[in-house]
Amino acid sequence: MSALLSVRAAADRLGVSYSTLKQWIYDGSVRTTRTRGGHHRLSESEVTRLVLSQDSRPVSAAAPGKPGAAAAKGVLVALSGRNQLRGVVEEVRNEGLLSQVRLRIGDQILTAVITRDAVIELKLKRGDEAVAIIKATEVMIGRLSTDRRARYAEKTTRD
Repeated sequence: MSALLSVRAAADRLGVSYSTLKQWIYDGSVRTTRTRGGHHRLSESEVTRLVLSQDSRPVSAAAPGKPGAAAAKGVLVALSGRNQLRGVVEEVRNEGLLSQVRLRIGDQILTAVITRDAVIELKLKRGDEAVAIIKATEVMIGRLSTDRRARYAEKTTRD
């Protein structure tokens, strides 16, 4: 039987916050064992399952005894696949404290502005594989009715 980890220890190994892991537990996406005192514990195998389910390479079961090992090895864990776009770095332009990174994703180019320190820390250069992580509180897309389109077109031509 695998060892049981506290929520905090498991969160450290996964590279996520304690509150994020607790939320996953409450919404039922993480299997836990309860102690007599009602505290949640995660098995090593459950932590490994979480690492592997995040479309990332296995990192020796998050290297037992080394908190945060998955994050330290540069493996992205605990992010929804819907929020990640894999691609190849086309160009990195450094301008002062910021850098512009162009990432080719299929036949599209995504441009992101990040700190120069992040580029240095990630050692990004042309040809490297990288992941764009999309973080947005809300994005809405809708259709305008025919009447609204006409009013919008009329308004924009007057402005």
